[in-house]
Amino acid sequence: MGRAHEVRAKAMAATAAARSALFMRASKEIYMAASRGVPDPDSNLALRSAIEKWKAQHVTKDVIERAIQKAKGGTAESYDEGRYEAFGPGGSLFIIDTLTDNTNRALVEVRTAVTKKGGHLGSVIFNFYQAGLFAFKGNNRDEVEEALILGDVDVQEVTEEDGEIEVVTAPEAFAKAREVLGELGITEFDTAEVTFLPNEYVEITDPEDKRKFEELCDMLDELQDVQNVYHNVKL
Repeated sequence: MGRAHEVRAKAMAATAAARSALFMRASKEIYMAASRGVPDPDSNLALRSAIEKWKAQHVTKDVIERAIQKAKGGTAESYDEGRYEAFGPGGSLFIIDTLTDNTNRALVEVRTAVTKKGGHLGSVIFNFYQAGLFAFKGNNRDEVEEALILGDVDVQEVTEEDGEIEVVTAPEAFAKAREVLGELGITEFDTAEVTFLPNEYVEITDPEDKRKFEELCDMLDELQDVQNVYHNVKL
C-alpha cells in the first residue's frame, strides 16, 4: 500500500451510516466549491478537484450532480469549517477537519468519539506537514519526475509501487503539478488533493490499541460533520 493509503482511513464505506456520511461530506464540499466560483468544473479548478477527489472514493454521479445543481439554483446554505487535533490510542495523532452548519454539534461529536476510545483533544499539528498529493496508475516514474522538474514544479517526492505512482509536492505547487501531469495525459487520479502528511509514521502493535484506533477511525468516518481525517499510523 502506498503513502496515500497510509495517511487516511478512507476505504469504501462498510456501513450504511458511513456511506451516508461519505455522500454528505462529498455533497457539501462540491456545493461549496461550486458556489464560491463558476458552477462548471471546466472553468472552476477547485470544483474539478473536489469532483475527482470524491469520485475516487466511489461517490455516485447523481450525488455530485445534485450538489452542483443546488449551487446553480442559488440555494443559500452555509457551512463553517473547523479543525480539531487529537491524541488517539497507541501513539496515534489525528487532525480532524469539519464542515458543518452546527459547530457546537461538530465539537461535541468529535470530542465524544475521541474520548470514548481513550484519546483526548490536544495540539498535534506540528507533527504533520501540508503537501500536494497525487496518486495514479502508471509505471513511468522517471518520465513523470523529469516532466515535473522541467515544468518548474516544487516536487518533493515521486515514488512507484505496485503499478501506482505517487507524487508529493509543495502545497502551493499543486495546481502547476496537475497541469504538468495533464500534459503527460494523466487525468485520472486515485488521489489528487492538498493534504496533511505525518513527519513520521507509527505502527500500532498492541492488539487492544489497534482495535481502539480502528474503531475511532470508523466512528469519525460515520460523523456527517467530519470532512477529512488525517493520522500518522502506518496501516
